[in-house]
Amino acid sequence: MKKSLLIVLVLIVVGVLWIFSGYNSLVTLNEGADAQWAKVETQYQRRFDLIPNLVNSVKAVLTQEQTVFGEIADARARYSSATSADAKAAAASQVESSLGRLIAIVENYPQLASAQNVRDLMTELEGTENRVSVERTRFNDEIRAYNTAIKRFPTMILAALAGFHERAYFEAASGAAQAPQVNF
Repeated sequence: MKKSLLIVLVLIVVGVLWIFSGYNSLVTLNEGADAQWAKVETQYQRRFDLIPNLVNSVKAVLTQEQTVFGEIADARARYSSATSADAKAAAASQVESSLGRLIAIVENYPQLASAQNVRDLMTELEGTENRVSVERTRFNDEIRAYNTAIKRFPTMILAALAGFHERAYFEAASGAAQAPQVNF
């Protein structure tokens, strides 16, 4: 009798420890994904801080390309008002599309491409785009680890009971793989 009570007690202690450990692991993975998304947003903010300088430098020479400038301003406003990671990712994709058109414009105007301030801004922007890409990849890696953890048995039971849900990966906007079209 004493032996079976001891076995039951040990099983209960092991079960409780497993629950605490599993829950803490899920919290850690979830927080890691949130922290990585914050790094993506930091790079987005860097991009948004550079864009007005580039736009103003280009605007001085190209008054006929007002549509692109309006699209960039609209996308920046959407990003600022977005409240979820998905909405911010969608707004950032819109910025990328407009920015691609602006970069194509700069490359097609030799007098712009040779201007030192435009070249410097383009270099900064290219570096930022690379950083954004790296941070997005890291974000998706964090999401993969989290999603895998909440789908594995028996942790999936704990995840369901504790309210952990699958999180969305960052995905490029549809049409992002195509080069922007610029017609003069």
